[in-house]
This record gives sequence, structure tokens and C-alpha cells, in this order.
Amino acid sequence: MSKGRNNKSKGKPFGKRGNERNGNASYARGNTPRGDRPVKSSTPAKKSNPDEIRLNKYIANSGVCSRREADVHIATGLVSVNGKVITEMGYKVKLEDEVRYDGARINPEKKAYVLLNKPKGYATTTSEGKGRTVMDLVANATTSRIKPIGRLGRNSKGLLLFTNDDVVVDKFTNSKNGIPRLFHIELNKNLRLEDLKKIQTGFKVDGKLIAVEEISYIEGAAKREIGLKIKNTGSTIIRTIFDYLKYEIENLDCVAIGHLTKKDIPRGSWKHLTEQELNTLRML
Repeated sequence: MSKGRNNKSKGKPFGKRGNERNGNASYARGNTPRGDRPVKSSTPAKKSNPDEIRLNKYIANSGVCSRREADVHIATGLVSVNGKVITEMGYKVKLEDEVRYDGARINPEKKAYVLLNKPKGYATTTSEGKGRTVMDLVANATTSRIKPIGRLGRNSKGLLLFTNDDVVVDKFTNSKNGIPRLFHIELNKNLRLEDLKKIQTGFKVDGKLIAVEEISYIEGAAKREIGLKIKNTGSTIIRTIFDYLKYEIENLDCVAIGHLTKKDIPRGSWKHLTEQELNTLRML
């Protein structure tokens, strides 16, 4: 075998060492064609952002369709990101981006519904640097990025619902068909009957109508304890009512959200909604 190799190379002078491997004497080191040797780029390779995922994967994870079908939907202009139609293949998005398919917002995370019995001393916010917040209390409830619906003041307590389901959030924020919340309120003095009737009928503060769903005295308790039902997602309207009528709120407790109550949820604890509770909530 070695003889045949010698005969094959006989009479073929080599250029510089190692060029015989190329089979061409003119391929001297430094003259190697660009395509035959690796090229070092002066531009560093772009690192992928771990917080970004491909748009087709985002759509597939949301349960709309497969990744291959998502590519078709993207190409035909059915997908928008933060209000802009995207037709680019391989486009990447972040989980916090607003992605819509055929006009409806989609979310790649598993839907979660967490009901918290909030104690006093926790701010209802998702912002950091606000001291103790309700997010600290539900930190271990789910890996989905849930947010509270509505607000309870730092010194208020009671039920607060968290979810990442925009359909459920819309039900709460719909002023006509919103989900009612029932509050147990303790005032610094007895609520006069004429003030109770004024709240029942509604009145204007700075030109804005202030109205509630229901209000009544708590049976068997002093007239300073009342039950009040509103559909507003916050508790600011309650403060507005009693500030205007010259009462101070000493205790405010959200005791029910629609059909959901604090039963079996100790103060500071939470639970996941059952399928039955969730279905009833959707039908309200």
C-alpha cells in the first residue's frame, strides 16, 4: 500500500508543508481560499435572551394550535404583538408582551385562580419596594404570573382574587356586569338611618354619582356595623362614601366575592378555586 502511495505522489513537488493534503501545490499557507478555512468573525456572536421565546412557540404553548400551524397564522397576519401585526418567521417575544391571535389575547401560561384571605399590613400591589405586599403571601401558590383583581387598602383585610385569566379579569372590570363584593364595615359611630338611605339611593360627590348595590345594618350588631355590596373592583368608593358623610372606617373586611367566601381560608392563607367555583364565577 505504501508503494502505491509513493508512486501516486512521484514527480509532484509540494509547496509548503502540509499542502499535499489539499492535492494542490499552489495552496500554500496564507494563500488558502477563504472557503477552505474557518473564518474568525470580529463581531461577537449574539447571545440569546433567556426571557424571550419564539412567537410560534408562544402561540403553541397557549393551546391555540401547533407550532407549524402558528407559522401559517403568523404569515397570514393573524398575530399581533403589542399592537403591531407580525409576519416575520422566528420573531421572538417576552412573556410580558401582549400577544393577540385573531384579535383575542393569548397567554402561554397555565391559567391559575388563587383566592387569598388578606390580613392587615399588606399592600395590594405587584410593585417592588412597597414593603410587605400581597404578592409575598401568594408567592408559592403557582408558577404562573398571577395578579390581584382590584385592590384592598394596606389596613383592609378579606378576600382578594388573583389570576392570569384576562376573561375573568374582564368580568370584574365590566361596570354593568361586574362581580359583586360584600364588605363588613365597622365605623367609629352608629350610621344614621338617613345616611344609610342616602347611600342606598346614591348621591353625587364632585359631580360623580356614587352608588352601591346594597347596604344594610348587620343583624344583631350595633348600628356602627354594616354590610355593603359593590361591583367596583377597588375599595376607594367606600372611603369616598364615608369621608363625605363624616364617618371614619375602623375596620373593612371583604367577606365575599360573588359566591366565594372565606370558609376554610384562615387569615393570611390562600386556596386554588375548584372547577365548580370557577364555572360558577364565569356564569355570574
